[in-house]
Amino acid sequence: MNSTHDIKTGRLSQRELAENFCDKLDPLDIAKATIEASRCYFCHDAPCIQACPTGIDIPSFIRKISTDNLKGAATDILSENIMGGTCARVCPVETLCEQACVRNKGEEKPVTIGQLQRYATDWLFENKVQPFKRQKSINKKVAVIGGGPAGLSCAHRLAFLGVEVEIFEEKQKSGGLNEYGLAQYKVINDWAQKEVSFITDLGGIKIHNGKALGQNLKLETLRKEFDAVFIGTGLSGVNAMKAEGENLPQVIDAVEYISRLRQSDDLTRLPVGRRVVVIGGGNTAIDISMQIKLLGAEDVTMVYRRGPETMTATWKEQELAQKTGILIKHWMRPAKIHGTKDGVTSMDFERTQMDKRGKLQGTGEFCSMPCDQVFKAIGQILIPQSLGDGAQLLEMTGGKIIVDENRKTTLDKVYAGGDCINGGSLTVTAVQDGKIAAHAIYKMFTGVEIKRGFKNGRFEM
Repeated sequence: MNSTHDIKTGRLSQRELAENFCDKLDPLDIAKATIEASRCYFCHDAPCIQACPTGIDIPSFIRKISTDNLKGAATDILSENIMGGTCARVCPVETLCEQACVRNKGEEKPVTIGQLQRYATDWLFENKVQPFKRQKSINKKVAVIGGGPAGLSCAHRLAFLGVEVEIFEEKQKSGGLNEYGLAQYKVINDWAQKEVSFITDLGGIKIHNGKALGQNLKLETLRKEFDAVFIGTGLSGVNAMKAEGENLPQVIDAVEYISRLRQSDDLTRLPVGRRVVVIGGGNTAIDISMQIKLLGAEDVTMVYRRGPETMTATWKEQELAQKTGILIKHWMRPAKIHGTKDGVTSMDFERTQMDKRGKLQGTGEFCSMPCDQVFKAIGQILIPQSLGDGAQLLEMTGGKIIVDENRKTTLDKVYAGGDCINGGSLTVTAVQDGKIAAHAIYKMFTGVEIKRGFKNGRFEM
């Protein structure tokens, strides 16, 4: 049978899909949370804090959980990471705070910091508690371009500090990666929009959707109309495989498909192959592999050009994928995709190895793999045209906007953060970029530096 005939919708029933896309991690209840919190040593010089990109005082919030002070615990978390609820669900804690936990030795397991963080932030959201109150207005206004994690983080911190903020977002929903790019089973029940609402409920933040640089928005105009500008546009393009047949039908951008899945109100309408190949070794490759499997694909194979130790997907994500029935093959790179005007039928790969200089090279040995659907998950890039006039005004290197340690660009009063400056894909690092930029902008306006520490609803200055 021609494999292009094996693309179909509705491989699984609504009931099966609901079960597959439910919350994969059972939240802690009060008994389990109390027991887990008691395992923390409350280290004075806690390595977990150093390992957290946003610097959350982890021992402090865990101690508060142990005394059932969930508002205090959630406030500790959100004062450093306003998207602590999302990060509790998707952050690679196994390579960050939990890896650094002093209990993570030998047979002993680290404190489950991520689950405790979710326990506290979920309580706050469920009880509709708003722990932040805006400070007095300083009569300044800032334009934030992009309503993703970096932009929302910057906007919230500035609004809290008395600045008026307007967010200009290209899509019809704000949230960026959290809304459009994360695996559906990781953030269920419209969580991203709940988080956006929580952030804007603070006050002082207006969101303009359907606004994008290079389309109906100019950076130079915003510079004239606002006292400062923050750019958090993310990445707008996808790397090419550079393999013959890449433009055949059913060779799909994984990011676009995940976005479509995330916005779908009926998963039975999504086209799903029977034998699927995913190219890549990062979080997006894992996410699309997992989700296409959960949608009913029979065979899903991830193919990565190097060894497992260089995959950017964490060991935990790789392990989860394999337990779900996904095959991961290493040391192979795309060579040619075979197919017709109707779709793909198979894919050729060249086996690879490292040469004596440590560079990847082909071995000249090829293999073929039958498939009817291919997903590209080999990284995103910043297309300069997506910045509009900013492409000429901003200095860039390696396809990224140049910034200093305060996230200031080479353009006066213009700051940037998130994927457009560092090429990463973590919500937590984007949140930190936005926070750092907000503090720098506030200092530029007032001369006052925000010091570390959040007490009694105010930041130390």
